[in-house]
Amino acid sequence: MLRPSTAADAERAFEIQSDWDVTQMLRMARFPPDRQVMADWFADHEQEWQAGTACRFAVELDGRMIGLADLDGIDGHQGELGYWYEQTAWGHGYAFEAASALRDFAFRDLGLSSLKSGHAADNAASCRVLLKLGFKLIDIVEVFSNSRGESIRQCRYLLEAPGRAS
Repeated sequence: MLRPSTAADAERAFEIQSDWDVTQMLRMARFPPDRQVMADWFADHEQEWQAGTACRFAVELDGRMIGLADLDGIDGHQGELGYWYEQTAWGHGYAFEAASALRDFAFRDLGLSSLKSGHAADNAASCRVLLKLGFKLIDIVEVFSNSRGESIRQCRYLLEAPGRAS
């Protein structure tokens, strides 16, 4: 189940991102995570929805938050799709299912014309999810990873809204 994330989700997110195997794949996250930074970020989610700059969803399974999927950096025409999950949720199709719903929401409800996304070059699972969603690899660049504290290779993708593909 997807539902808009709330400030109350910050503690569960902190637990999930306290797992190095999860957080090392998140370029912008810190490791170890900082409780206050996490709380402040989640406290901003409702304002981001209202401003139309981001739509963040808690992903729940059996009433428990197992991850987050979001549309970030929304500028009216384009947004960026992202997601992260606790390790026990990996390999069950949840990332694809939630990302599919967000892709459809972005194009149908928000009227976006394209979505960007990306993953660390060593994250084969996210590569498979994005390709299955129809994203096309546009390039591979070197970026700084906050979680790893070093530069990494990031694969960047683009998905055009139906009827807009070139």
